[in-house]
Amino acid sequence: MADTILIFYGSYRSDRQGIRLADYLVRAFGERGAEAELIDAQAVGLPMLDRMYKEYPAGEAPEAMERLATKIRSADAFVFVTGEYNWGQQPGLKNLTDHFLEEWYWRPAAIASYSAGRLAGAHASVAWHATLSEMGMVVVSSTLAVGGIGHALDDRGHPTGEGGGALTRAFPRFADDLRWWAAAAREHRARIAPPY
Repeated sequence: MADTILIFYGSYRSDRQGIRLADYLVRAFGERGAEAELIDAQAVGLPMLDRMYKEYPAGEAPEAMERLATKIRSADAFVFVTGEYNWGQQPGLKNLTDHFLEEWYWRPAAIASYSAGRLAGAHASVAWHATLSEMGMVVVSSTLAVGGIGHALDDRGHPTGEGGGALTRAFPRFADDLRWWAAAAREHRARIAPPY
């Protein structure tokens, strides 16, 4: 059974270099047999959070929110591709995730961070770990961190140079970790109903 993996990306900037990492991940997971799909917060276009999905009466949520809720509920795992803004999370990605809650429960999540500099989005990765755990996901221990994003991947998301080589070497463990947890969570949900 192929894992269904949603790759979330949340930059709204005009020169979005992190999309290269998101594109790489969609392709790399696909090459390993997963059904990977990019969920670009900017393209989804949810407004600043006013009402969560669960706060709408059944059938009355905006269409984009309804479609995304269905995808989240049917996914086996998630990857959050995050840049770092002032040692923190990108607001576009955080806003998208905050529209949902129970839809995330009982599934694994992995974090892939990036930045133009050497720290590779490490501060954002740490912040996301706590947030995703609070939202009911199991955050896997493997992470990807890509510094010098503009030099590590070309504009089509293909690894280049030393940074791209490091990403290529790190990806298999990252993917294996997520796949193991996705299978474990899927099998357990099939056997035992979640407690809440």
